[in-house]
Amino acid sequence: MSAAGSGGRVQPARPGDPSRVGPYRIIGRLGSGGMGTVHAGLTADGLRVAVKVIHPAQAEDPEFRARFRREVQLSARVQGPCLVPLLAADPEADTPWLATAYAPGLTLNQYLADHGALTSGTLYAFATGTAQALAAVHEAGVVHRDVKPQNVILTPAGPRVLDFGIARAADGTSVTRTGVMTGTPGWISPEYYRTSTAGPQGDMFAWGALVAYAATGRLPFGTGAPDVVAFRVMSGDPDLDGVPAELREVVESALAKEPADRISAASAAQQCSRFLASQATQILAGSDGPAPTRVGELVTAVWQMPAVDDPTWHAASPPSRRRAVTTVLVAAAVIGALAGGALAFPAAFPSVGGRDGARDAAAGRSTASPALHADGATEPAGTPGTPGAAAATRTAADPRGIRIPADPLAGVAHPAFTRAGDEAQPSDDEWRASTTASTQEEKDTAQAIEDDVRSMLATKGLDHLTATVTFDRRAQTVMVTGGPVSQLPEDDQEVFRRAGEMASCTTLARRLQGSPTTWSYGRYSVFWKSSDGDTEADVLGFGQATDGCYNEVAGQWRGDESGMATAQIPSTDKDEIRVAGATDKAITAAWKTRVAEGNGVDPSAADDDINLGFDPAEKAAYVWIQDTYGGLIGRAQRDNFQDVARRTACGKLRDEYSRNQSWQYIRWSVAVYGGNMGTPEFIGSGDCLS
Repeated sequence: MSAAGSGGRVQPARPGDPSRVGPYRIIGRLGSGGMGTVHAGLTADGLRVAVKVIHPAQAEDPEFRARFRREVQLSARVQGPCLVPLLAADPEADTPWLATAYAPGLTLNQYLADHGALTSGTLYAFATGTAQALAAVHEAGVVHRDVKPQNVILTPAGPRVLDFGIARAADGTSVTRTGVMTGTPGWISPEYYRTSTAGPQGDMFAWGALVAYAATGRLPFGTGAPDVVAFRVMSGDPDLDGVPAELREVVESALAKEPADRISAASAAQQCSRFLASQATQILAGSDGPAPTRVGELVTAVWQMPAVDDPTWHAASPPSRRRAVTTVLVAAAVIGALAGGALAFPAAFPSVGGRDGARDAAAGRSTASPALHADGATEPAGTPGTPGAAAATRTAADPRGIRIPADPLAGVAHPAFTRAGDEAQPSDDEWRASTTASTQEEKDTAQAIEDDVRSMLATKGLDHLTATVTFDRRAQTVMVTGGPVSQLPEDDQEVFRRAGEMASCTTLARRLQGSPTTWSYGRYSVFWKSSDGDTEADVLGFGQATDGCYNEVAGQWRGDESGMATAQIPSTDKDEIRVAGATDKAITAAWKTRVAEGNGVDPSAADDDINLGFDPAEKAAYVWIQDTYGGLIGRAQRDNFQDVARRTACGKLRDEYSRNQSWQYIRWSVAVYGGNMGTPEFIGSGDCLS
């Protein structure tokens, strides 16, 4: 997990996020994943920092804590150009953390997708700066082991190499999980595939591939299944067409199959700096004052990268207390990747009848959906003579349009729930002190939450998992406990967490709105126990129903990695299976048609694998495509696919919503898996009825 961040985009805080970590004031999030969260922080004098905080559950694992401690030690040893310095850390804290300087900018992957390959002085500055960074890493006796495009940020001041989550000392000492291959396919050296040997030469192999990718915009060993890419790495020649001749010689040396034949980082930095000096001399020939002599100045002199800023750094966004995220990850490649065991967190968003539809219904406005024609075009709903005239609507008469209030206590002077804004996580003592429902209101609430959780889990074949709801009046908290099941797969536990949080949040929000001066429960927490005799339980997540229950940014629903992970679990619901199959086929056919029409999309993109799945927690359909051949590397091409997927999926979802009163899915999210990336890039999300 990289704590550096990129892009300057600060996401709102989530339930349980701290207001401070060490000396840093936390103003939002940069990303999150299954092992922790990267927060956006500020020092007392306003310096931007990225603060990596490990999940409490991970902190209790001695092996994981040892790995994190090792990461801190190695990061502290490495200082040099084009690296992100470690500022502070506390690996022995109850919740371990580390802080680095914040590196604004796009990852190399993101930049190439939006702007194309690096050229001229910027390319030479990139090669020089990244080689310098690795030279400093190796001089400190460290092997990075995860050099890849997601771990290089193109800041306005030059490239920055990130992430020592799976780094190791060059003397061989490290803490890693037995039998787990670390690294990312396409960026792993031949010797590591053969013998699991990871040395400085392996970093240089990845560096050569990185520079080739930056110069051409193509993955040097192509795309495809990991084993296919591995075969090419071990026995095939890299695709270096388009790499400038003088730079190509250095790259070829770095990509030698035998480690002993590869150029060192120091030598690569020296040779690339000579190419860079000639570029800088041309650029600065007409400038006043002496030409720069230090390599760092040369990199800055020829580097052309726009400045990045975001007003959310200056004024924190209002926090969303919807839930604590212990996600399986996947997103955005803003802050690195978790693929291959790397501790990387890329970057990191109502059920049907959410706040927008309910607001319209309450105001007496129709929210009829637009009509979808056979050619994929849309028309405003209700237009006379069009299919949209009888389209699905959200009305007060439809139970799916019942409002889930975003702020159920708005305007209430003296609410019974007094812990709004309290970020303290419910403790084991509070969980043990909680009791079964005693009043009729509590019994009704418990039944509603348990039924809702069961309904969501059943769609994924997890109805054997049961939720028990208890109440702690003093803590004003509803506890949802799962189990006892030992060694439950992490993906299944994640679905239980999301179902427990959503059921609790929506049920409590309605209760708070209906009885604000008498109903005192506004917090919820989801636990998991492994056996009946457990006196402690794992905290999966917690939050408050007073801050909204859905993933929204500026009032717009957004898909996220956690929802995608749930959607990728096969459904067992017959209606979902039917709709998913029909929609998948329709999107695939529409996409083939769009590609055949041209529209600037590589014809090979028609062969990419398209999938669709459902997330019962957020009531959303997720569509994702494996961009095997790189046909969707540009923004225009991705916009093309998003348009086809949205139009087609929304047509199918609206049709089902109109005819099937039990159908809940009316939101959509579209993502692309590029090349060998194990994390999706979300290219669009929304509500088909808005």
